[in-house]
Amino acid sequence: MCRLFIGADPSLWEAQTRSLRLDGVSTSVRLERFYWEVLEEIARRDGHSLARLIGRLSRECAEAGHDQGSFASFLRVCCGRYQALRLAGEIPAEGAIADLDAEAILARERQRRAPAQQYAEA
Repeated sequence: MCRLFIGADPSLWEAQTRSLRLDGVSTSVRLERFYWEVLEEIARRDGHSLARLIGRLSRECAEAGHDQGSFASFLRVCCGRYQALRLAGEIPAEGAIADLDAEAILARERQRRAPAQQYAEA
């Protein structure tokens, strides 16, 4: 099993720091190349640049009242959720993500997770 993971191209886990402007403030984000590639795919699907996508994620995260103490961790989770939702069939292979019904997807996700959470609490 582990061979499947350790045999991957080592460049995927090389950390890269990218500088960007978020709401007029210069900052840098350090992520592994794998995550940058996933973020670039997400941005491309909606016709955004990577900087615009990350800026939008940052703004919407702040507007929702979430702590952005570890923005890099948030971006990693965004990438993982994107991949998981694609595997679950919630995000189609093509098309803009912004056009999807986010509330309906989140409701279905909560329904799928409910049995697992009840089992964990027992």
